[in-house]
Amino acid sequence: MQRSLTELTLAYDTTIEGWSRAMDLRDRETEGHTRRVTEMTSRLARMAGMTSEELLHVKRGALLHDMGKLGVPDSILFKRTKLTAEEWDIMRRHPHYTYEMLHPIQYLRPALDIPYCHHEKWDGTGYPRGLKGSQIPLAARLFAVVDVWDALRSDRPYRKALVSPKSAGVHPRPSRDSLRPAGGGTVLSDDRGKRQRTGGQFKQQAQG
Repeated sequence: MQRSLTELTLAYDTTIEGWSRAMDLRDRETEGHTRRVTEMTSRLARMAGMTSEELLHVKRGALLHDMGKLGVPDSILFKRTKLTAEEWDIMRRHPHYTYEMLHPIQYLRPALDIPYCHHEKWDGTGYPRGLKGSQIPLAARLFAVVDVWDALRSDRPYRKALVSPKSAGVHPRPSRDSLRPAGGGTVLSDDRGKRQRTGGQFKQQAQG
């Protein structure tokens, strides 16, 4: 029985990695992005004290974070000039597309924190739901730090990299309104207390 469960889990994860590689192949400009952000987010989550089960969900969520972009037209996704307001509205739907695609798959529901919430911001100005502060799952906040940093280091259709890839070892410090008022160094400060997981989202109980 244990061997069957192990083989089934391996099959699941192999399928997820295949989906992730397919996304990278679609977008040559960001090829390797998913692998990089998955590895770094997993390291941060381990440092945050997440359990082995939580780390598995973090890995799966990071690998699938941009699946919803399959629903975004190529004319928008690969546009080399500034997006119009209407095009941005379509682009911002991709977390919801991901949720709609993956939520019916029961074993992936606990991994949806990252795909669904990684564009939320600490001050509530993010999308798709406008979550604010510790309403944003910890996994999504960790991922957002890494995702922004990797984006700055990578060429995109509309610009060259803004940060030298040689600075890969330097830890990012996101803007004051995106994750934590004091930046990436304190992204975990509200999560050092007891953490409970319910319905695919972390509920934080800060100490002090």
